[in-house]
Amino acid sequence: MRPSQILIAGLMAGSVFNSASAAQQSAHGVRHAFLATGAETYIVSHTDRIVWRYPRPTRDGWMLPNGNLLLVLAAGKNYGGGVVEVTRGGRVLFEYRGKQKSVNTTQRLANGRYLIAEGGPKPCVLEVDAKGRTLAKVSLQSAFKDPLKQIGAARKLANGNYLVPQPADKVVREYDAKGKVVWEKKTKGEPFCALRLANQRTLIACTTGKCILEVDRAGKVTWTLTNQDFQGARMLDQHSGIQRLPNGNLVFATHRPGRATSQLVEVNRAKKTVWIYSQPNRPAIRHFQILNTNGKALGGTPLR
Repeated sequence: MRPSQILIAGLMAGSVFNSASAAQQSAHGVRHAFLATGAETYIVSHTDRIVWRYPRPTRDGWMLPNGNLLLVLAAGKNYGGGVVEVTRGGRVLFEYRGKQKSVNTTQRLANGRYLIAEGGPKPCVLEVDAKGRTLAKVSLQSAFKDPLKQIGAARKLANGNYLVPQPADKVVREYDAKGKVVWEKKTKGEPFCALRLANQRTLIACTTGKCILEVDRAGKVTWTLTNQDFQGARMLDQHSGIQRLPNGNLVFATHRPGRATSQLVEVNRAKKTVWIYSQPNRPAIRHFQILNTNGKALGGTPLR
């Protein structure tokens, strides 16, 4: 398990723009630095330079407040995936090897533990300490056997519960510490990512549903983003990770299948495009973390 990575994107307000000349474009002068995970793992600066690479494919990742990288390593032959925390220089500080078929996501918790979601015969979310010891475990419900689609980007909430998108089951569930489902929202497409907002609404990226939804506690849809909001352009095609920025804007990763184009797109609440990163001939970005805007670090804990 050793480290490294690559890059980023940009565009404009109010319309869809396509350019191969520059990765990041924005009519508002926005330039983001970000961490990208997927078949390639890398960090792009706000000046469009790849400043760090990791030599293995990843499924999720974070830049921690101390500057280290927390990465989910994709499963391979005789390897059920894993999680590593590495320094920018490549030193491994923490390593967890998956016990089942796939490790799908991770999160560093406020108490120093690592949240880890594993897919397989017994899908679950775990909390482990720095020595890899399991301190908490919640079994998850799933009617499907595909370990990669049993669990999306699971996150622990401020109330102690776990918010778990379950793509194959087409549902987002909130589990309590005992594994009881205390809230759920069924979706038309496969949900990859779900974020609990400060107003207690939930933002859901429905990958195959070609939409991003915001729903309240009763499950009522309060906001949607679809391809119609991009003049019919297929911006929400096999999209995956999402991040809510401190200014309220939304950034999402989109695969654009068949186009060999890696893209990130930022929109505001009015659904106007603020920024796009578009890089041809790059593998899809699975998930990402916006690190700074025009060189200024984002405040607070990333909501992603």
